[in-house]
Amino acid sequence: MVKIGIIGGSGLDDPEILLDPKEIEVDTPYGRPTSPLSVGTIHGKMVVLVSRHGKKHQNSPSEINFRANIFALKKQGVTHILATTACGSLKAGIGKGDFVIIDQFIDFTRLRKNTFWESFEKGTNHSPMADPFDATLRKILHDSAIELKLKTHYGGTVVTIEGPRFSTRAESRMFQAWGGDVINMSVATEAALANEVKIPYAVVAMSTDYDCWKEDEPPVSWEEIIVVFNKNVENVKKLLVHAIGRIE
Repeated sequence: MVKIGIIGGSGLDDPEILLDPKEIEVDTPYGRPTSPLSVGTIHGKMVVLVSRHGKKHQNSPSEINFRANIFALKKQGVTHILATTACGSLKAGIGKGDFVIIDQFIDFTRLRKNTFWESFEKGTNHSPMADPFDATLRKILHDSAIELKLKTHYGGTVVTIEGPRFSTRAESRMFQAWGGDVINMSVATEAALANEVKIPYAVVAMSTDYDCWKEDEPPVSWEEIIVVFNKNVENVKKLLVHAIGRIE
């Protein structure tokens, strides 16, 4: 039976997209997830939603219990995960408000737990990660975005940084030289963990700013992100609902 997990980023974690939502508290071997789980249906399919940063956005990127979030979804029998995230654009061609259906990541985090396999005491485990985002889910997200007439880029590399600070100009230019298309503070960690527990995972990233490489614009600020974000949040919700209807 198909059961969809949604990991909602900042402001993209509205349980009202679910029919008859209810909250449940769960525990995992890694502690509690960053929010209670909201459980309901979309298009007749069971959906479980977790708020990445918490209901009050109280968890900084380094405080997020990524392992508990992914394990909690696994524990609920989730068969697919769709995630949402705000991101900064590292390319002139990816404008503010554009969506990117990411296909690769570069992990530039330092402090967080990014694997379930901390010990090899019970056996060696090196997870393949060549293609960390599920191709079928990515196509569903892209096709749904096109049908909804949302400006969307099919494919792109996200650089995930530790945060919560934004990049320096030197770092921003370095990430461009590495081949990064967008930048955020969460996706690589989630994608790696979802792969380890063998749940297909895909993400829709909304570009809200140009990080700080674009010198003809002010450097990114949280206030700027919120302005762009609020203009597009309903489109992200529509995209998720449309895509979930196509998952089989």
